[in-house]
Amino acid sequence: MAFLELKDVSKSYGEGDQFTEVLSGIDLEVEEGEFVAIVGFSGSGKTTLISSIAGLVMPDKGTVSLKGKEIKGPGPDRGLVFQSYSLMPWLTVSENIGLAVDTVFKKDSKTARAERTQKYVDMVGLSHAADRMPSELSGGMRQRVAVARALAMDPDILLLDEPLSALDALTRAKLQDEIEDIWAEDKKTVILITNDVDEAILLADRIIPLDPGPRAKLGPSFKVELPRPRDRTAINENPDFIALRARVTNYLIEVGATAKAKGGDTERDAPNVTPITQNTPKLPDAYLKAADSPVERKYVEIFEAKKIYPTPKGPLTVLEDFTLNMDRGEFVTLIGHSGCGKSTVLSMVAGLNEISGGGIILDNKEIAGAGPDRAVVFQAPSLMPWLTARENVALGVDRVYPHASPAERRDVVEYYLERVGLADAMHKQAADLSNGMKQRVGIARAFALSPKLLLLDEPFGMLDSLTRWELQEVLMDVWKRTQVTSICVTHDVDEAILLADRIIMMTNGPRATIGKILKVDLPRPRTRAQLLEHPDYYRYRGEVLAFLEEYEHGAKPKPKPVIADPQDEDEDMSPPEPQAAIA
Repeated sequence: MAFLELKDVSKSYGEGDQFTEVLSGIDLEVEEGEFVAIVGFSGSGKTTLISSIAGLVMPDKGTVSLKGKEIKGPGPDRGLVFQSYSLMPWLTVSENIGLAVDTVFKKDSKTARAERTQKYVDMVGLSHAADRMPSELSGGMRQRVAVARALAMDPDILLLDEPLSALDALTRAKLQDEIEDIWAEDKKTVILITNDVDEAILLADRIIPLDPGPRAKLGPSFKVELPRPRDRTAINENPDFIALRARVTNYLIEVGATAKAKGGDTERDAPNVTPITQNTPKLPDAYLKAADSPVERKYVEIFEAKKIYPTPKGPLTVLEDFTLNMDRGEFVTLIGHSGCGKSTVLSMVAGLNEISGGGIILDNKEIAGAGPDRAVVFQAPSLMPWLTARENVALGVDRVYPHASPAERRDVVEYYLERVGLADAMHKQAADLSNGMKQRVGIARAFALSPKLLLLDEPFGMLDSLTRWELQEVLMDVWKRTQVTSICVTHDVDEAILLADRIIMMTNGPRATIGKILKVDLPRPRTRAQLLEHPDYYRYRGEVLAFLEEYEHGAKPKPKPVIADPQDEDEDMSPPEPQAAIA
């Protein structure tokens, strides 16, 4: 008999036109002590599935059983950790954990309950913060409290519903390692819901995709046979890891494409339309005139840029000696741990944040403030909710093309909305668009301004994996048509490689600067599926992962000299050995 068993579980919501069958005929067996990761995309029904196991949602059909007993409601035998922390803000770390202990072990002595609380405070490394309130904790520390609280109840099974998805990359990596350590110590049965394939491979014994809803079903199981403990940098070179990662990723890409073709929920993010300009790849004349420049080399020059903020304890230098030259049409990505100054660099280049020293030149003119020659796409697209998608894009276009005719300006707006897949949604109000569609509008708006420089600040950071993968390819498709010079801030190693001609790796702050520069010599156009098959891809990935690992936990190794100008590199330093492309 399986430790956890789901038989023919189905769940639907709504009535009439709003009726949606989310889960359909889910069968699952999990053995005691097994760590299972269920991967899928937003809207696929992952949270409904784990809520059914938790007893928070009762299926319309089928049964969920734990240790042979059917689940009829929530209980302390299931420890649940959500994406949001749900801590009592007026209680300390110890008190939040103790609240659960006192509820479950009310018959134990006060001393025994206190010892149990302290055990789990120590287990998640929060002894030093035991008396702090949640408001005094970082996001990662709050999530540790939630994990400790769930474990302190001594549940039979631990249910983790995307517990790390709201955290930055470094904090997420640290907590992944801690979850692995805790699991190895207690060997609890664990169900992890995630949309991160790498996270699933690092932690799980078995990975099971949940195909996109409606009527979501579980896909085939992928057994993870990599030895534990798994080091994310070391396994990057493991052929079994590479093969498994490709199989899982390609499966998700295929089921996502199938769902779109069938008109599933993901269709709203990527309408299946044929743009009217498909057979006329020539860019609008107004765009070509506005984007014209004779400068090719050193189109962007950043020289010893510095940023200092005043603080009660004196000046704080967050960024110094940042020097980088870019040719026209080059795409670079900035990557590094939180607090390394990536967004500071971007905001200074955008003219939104005054520089404290050095200089920034764009197309032979010094940047002295914000201007329409630089378009910025933020993590949140900041649309006017009462305007349509078309009107949001037109706001900027009308200002950038003052000498163009109304027909020419309309041509520019509609061209880019069609290019990002919004031909059928351009007249919808922004308030009625999904997050993925809003970000498409943001991308269209940026390109439609015919900027000299495109600046992207973690543009896909708030989106689920499928939407992120789709929009990365949308971005690449539009970029290859315009070849606009671009800088993208990201924390995603794969995104950095997919998009960039060069990856700029930044050291930890304060006093952050460039640590290494990696030239990415992979053919364009690029797709995620193609990169997974390229023989050099994992070598590039290994270079970036090794750098990030070197700077983990606040370390500040002395940065090596770097090549800031792409043309200063020798011809014989190009890949196929990406390590040789490092300066």
